[in-house]
Amino acid sequence: MSDSVSTATVPADEGKKLAGNGILWLFAIGQLGWSMLSGIISNWLVYYYQPGESLLSQGQQLFITQGAVFVGLTVIGLITASGRIFDAFTDPWIASKSDRCRHRLGRRVPFLRYAPIPFGAATVLIFISPVGEVSWVNNLFLLVMVLCFYLAMTCYCTPYNALIPELGRTQKQRINVSTFISTTYFFGTAFAYLVPNIAAVFAPDFGITNAFRLTIGILAVVAVVCMLVPSFAINEHEYAVTTPSETPTFKSLVKTFRNHEFRTFVGSDVLYWIALTMFQTGLPFYITELMGLSDSMTFPLFALMTILSFAFYLPVNVLAKRLGKKKLVVFAFFFFTLAFAITTCVGWFGLPGVAWGVIVAVLASIPMAILGIIPQAVVADIAEADAIQTGEKREGMFYAARTFAFKLGQSLAMLLFTSIALIGSGGMGYRLTAVFAAVFCLLGAIVFTRYHEDKIMGIISENFKERTNR
Repeated sequence: MSDSVSTATVPADEGKKLAGNGILWLFAIGQLGWSMLSGIISNWLVYYYQPGESLLSQGQQLFITQGAVFVGLTVIGLITASGRIFDAFTDPWIASKSDRCRHRLGRRVPFLRYAPIPFGAATVLIFISPVGEVSWVNNLFLLVMVLCFYLAMTCYCTPYNALIPELGRTQKQRINVSTFISTTYFFGTAFAYLVPNIAAVFAPDFGITNAFRLTIGILAVVAVVCMLVPSFAINEHEYAVTTPSETPTFKSLVKTFRNHEFRTFVGSDVLYWIALTMFQTGLPFYITELMGLSDSMTFPLFALMTILSFAFYLPVNVLAKRLGKKKLVVFAFFFFTLAFAITTCVGWFGLPGVAWGVIVAVLASIPMAILGIIPQAVVADIAEADAIQTGEKREGMFYAARTFAFKLGQSLAMLLFTSIALIGSGGMGYRLTAVFAAVFCLLGAIVFTRYHEDKIMGIISENFKERTNR
């Protein structure tokens, strides 16, 4: 992206309605659904298939090959990483399909209407193994279901994210929609953290393994209903430019990554998601193996972190409009680094496990509030500035390119976590995963300091002045 504003103009959106907060909340309900399913896989897949002593003592069965099988890598690590890599490469393809879609309902809504049911079904099937013991058949079945899950997730989430800059066409709207979807994301993730609590109710009658499956089935139904809400409640043609892009998939992806500011953002984002994925995957293990608490404590601690995060939502919303987004993101990176570093010490110094859980939850709540809201708005800013300069609206590809990159990072995180967790004894491997998370987060902060927010906002501001003076 050059420093000067080109003569190209963004496709006109005159005549389109500005989405009110009611529409933005209806849109955000979709994120409540997909974050619930995503949270189930992120938080409980490894916990379920590579269980620690705590879960095994409750009667959890083993279904897939355990331990390292190839240069220190585990079957569950290879499967989850494969799913993320597959997901990353399907993102640009689905984004291009969405950007170029000519459906009567628009470019994004058709995907939001037809993807939820396969998405929910794949989530449930991931936890159902054909053979009731360790078997290569279960290994293969799990791999296929994980790939189906991520394909369905991409079909929903990539077009969904592409609607963010369309529904948030002003800076105020953009911060608001990012705040709303961050709110529903936290609620969806909170419901996902409830899995062991709900499963405990069913366990006496069904056993812990089937209790997990039944719980996930119930949550999946709720999630599917939530995901369908935006597709029936929002008329895309009223709020968004639905003119299809003519750029083929690969060419569109190349154009997107030519944007220097976007590459800087993606570089920091990848490092952040490596750190966050390792932390989220490790959280049940930190609580049960290092803090010595029951897995049912995962939800109360997450609820505490969520409530505290909500307390910072309004300040973050206000400060982002006054100070800009870059300063808040850099601050959040450094604060998260501190939280990850402290996690390496949980269970030490004579403090009870609950006290450690509270400390980690409090420290993580502030950066989670910031990073739950701001990055989506940053991508929207970059996409808008690019559209102004090129005259082509490719929001879907910008969000897909972001997810393409950070999902590769998540794949690396899953490989690292499942392998590092096997190092040493007495929980040493779990502590090392937190060390790696802290290092990656710190690197992400350093990279993001090179993002030129003033240049992006200058392009947007100049275009706004030109349009209002016509």
